[in-house]
Amino acid sequence: MKDLTKEIFTMLFLLTDARYLLRTHKFHEGGRYLPRGELMRILVEIKESLKRVEDIIERGDYLDVGGMDIVEGLEVRTIEEEYININPIQVGGRLTPEAMKAIIAYADGYSVCDWCLKPFRLDRIRRPQLERFHKELAEFIGMREARLVPGARRGFQAVINSVARDGIVLVSSLAHYTEYLAAEEAGAKVYEIPVGEDNVLRPENLEEKITEIKRKIGEEPDLVIVDHVDYQYGNLHPIRDLSRVAHEHDIPVLCNCAYTLGIMPVDGRRLEVDFIVGSGHKSFSSPAPSGILGIGDDYVEKVLSGSRIRGDVSGRTYPNKETSILGCTLMGCTAVAMMASFPRVKERVRRWGEEVEKANHFCQQFLRIAGNRVLSEMPRRHTLICVDTRESFDKIARGHKRRGYFLYEELRNRGITGIFPGATRIWKLNTYGLSWDEVRYLSETFIEIAKKYGIEIQ
Repeated sequence: MKDLTKEIFTMLFLLTDARYLLRTHKFHEGGRYLPRGELMRILVEIKESLKRVEDIIERGDYLDVGGMDIVEGLEVRTIEEEYININPIQVGGRLTPEAMKAIIAYADGYSVCDWCLKPFRLDRIRRPQLERFHKELAEFIGMREARLVPGARRGFQAVINSVARDGIVLVSSLAHYTEYLAAEEAGAKVYEIPVGEDNVLRPENLEEKITEIKRKIGEEPDLVIVDHVDYQYGNLHPIRDLSRVAHEHDIPVLCNCAYTLGIMPVDGRRLEVDFIVGSGHKSFSSPAPSGILGIGDDYVEKVLSGSRIRGDVSGRTYPNKETSILGCTLMGCTAVAMMASFPRVKERVRRWGEEVEKANHFCQQFLRIAGNRVLSEMPRRHTLICVDTRESFDKIARGHKRRGYFLYEELRNRGITGIFPGATRIWKLNTYGLSWDEVRYLSETFIEIAKKYGIEIQ
């Protein structure tokens, strides 16, 4: 940990201690009691830390100091403060400052329920304005209704249980494992649609699979799940064309937008899909677990139907609770953090073209290193990139005393992290959210490491 980072966290934690004192010393003998002595002690410590920050800034460089724990075994995470992070699953989930503030203010468990009135549903709470957020979110993604769910996988579950329970679900051969598990949990059978040699799912592949299933089983699938951008290569798939094939057979389509919703334009109506599922912690600058379920016109009643159960002794019923998502979903800081990030998310989506430009710039420079390959489609249409360095960095790793860890360590020593430790063969990175200066530095760093180990630069 750097000294400046440590001092910032020190002051944040001291302020948290001061806040906790207000919570635990509310009233004393009929009036407000302020623990002045303890508050003054905290204030002195904050001033001392602030003076150290001033000294560090004046000095102009940062020193490595020991780390700090919140409690034993729980160290402070400083990746985003101290490194350029290219982790393929983390970059779209970096919190906005507004989301961080929302978490501070709404950290308690049921914090959004202070004003939960009839019909006692998350999407109807007006203070904070979660009702308005749900409506604006549905409009933003081009769907009739939107619901917050604890991760994309819960969105898959809700849809499959509603339209394909004990049925047949088609997924791409590049699908995420949670699509399989959601189908398995619902008792559905899963069949894979093969992708082409370019690792892109084509409409003809889907048509052939539907025909094959009907010939072998005598039934058509109940649901088709397609990935807007797959997690293995980061390739963009022709969703609208795939949807039209499925709809010709009256099969609904769920589009997995875990890597797109919140970072690039996503419109369910233009994609002609029936369901959209997104990930808050992957692509919506939100804490985990958080996700988004969007539902089209034809399936709102089926997926969001109210509970019909009645207690045999109590006679209790819950008609306002939506069964597929088990009533309320994100009931605390995760919900308001998504809401707090929403304005910046809407703004950053409009800059998607520049993010793709930066990804392509990196690829162009990365490919100057002899033996490097990009396995994702080129030119890039997404910032998630799958690369093959078996003929470059992996050759070095075979003779290096640190083996595959050498590349991870060389990058980390230069302020870059996020690749899987030990990876020098086929691995992934993501340039989303980096500035142009950071993208250039990232590119130059790979070239610098290659030169250090005698790899030819083209």
